[in-house]
Amino acid sequence: MKFKGSIRIIIFLLVLAANVIVDQETKAMMRRHINIYDQYHFFNNHVTLLRVENTGAFLSLGDKLVQPFRFIVLTLIPVLALAGALVYSLAKKGLSNLMVTGIIFCIGGGVGNLYDRITKGSVTDFIHLKFGPLQTGIFNAADVSIMIGVSLIVLDTFLRRKENKEAEEPFVVKENTVE
Repeated sequence: MKFKGSIRIIIFLLVLAANVIVDQETKAMMRRHINIYDQYHFFNNHVTLLRVENTGAFLSLGDKLVQPFRFIVLTLIPVLALAGALVYSLAKKGLSNLMVTGIIFCIGGGVGNLYDRITKGSVTDFIHLKFGPLQTGIFNAADVSIMIGVSLIVLDTFLRRKENKEAEEPFVVKENTVE
């Protein structure tokens, strides 16, 4: 089912708002209840909750940049990218619901982290996962939204490519032979 017009925009804004609200509420809860660098381990130490204030971007990249480069890289470029993605996803005709949902999740996560960076000077990260030798950096709900969004966009691209490939394949007509 393809959503169109104002229904599409309303659903878009509701999903976007839900992403930002969940992100901001989980971060506020962590700031209220967990002191910086306190650690709480769950599920046989596979999940750790700890509060870290990240002054950079993904995995603290850019946290040592000096002004004005810091502002440009960590605030201005993300604002322009999010605004561009918002305009693109609202205006572009023919995008699948899966693609639009992926874009919305990416925008929602980006807005959540950008809001923290602008209003608090850092982004609150609080989840760490470890499974044997595999482990994540410390992340938050906004990062999860971005990863879900990217996964949906990749899935949509894969499904569309598969559909296009199947549509391009010539029909093979088998001849009936009588023996």
